[in-house]
Amino acid sequence: MTRTIENAVIEGTMLGREDHGIMTCYLHCSMNGSGQGFGGYSFDSWNEKKKRRIGHAFGMEMIAAILRTVGVETWETLPGRHVRIDHDYSKVYRLGHIIEDRWFDPQELFKEEAKP
Repeated sequence: MTRTIENAVIEGTMLGREDHGIMTCYLHCSMNGSGQGFGGYSFDSWNEKKKRRIGHAFGMEMIAAILRTVGVETWETLPGRHVRIDHDYSKVYRLGHIIEDRWFDPQELFKEEAKP
């Protein structure tokens, strides 16, 4: 599929547990009469010993990177903000600042966090 960079508006956010109990986040973006979500990465994993999900630094780093990229200080101020998205019709790959050449790619963060 062809990737496209488009301007979008963050219409809403989700930070919490999805239907399987996995901690995650989403930005619900709208552009040109359609919409697409950015996020869905797991911020935790099951810990058999503790019998519950345990959070990872990746989640906090992702939240901080989103805020830094968009140029806001708090999660609550994300809705209504204009952004750029690098996407195809199945996925948003990167989130960008609306004016500055500042991008966040979760896959790059994941690779960084996986290094020893």
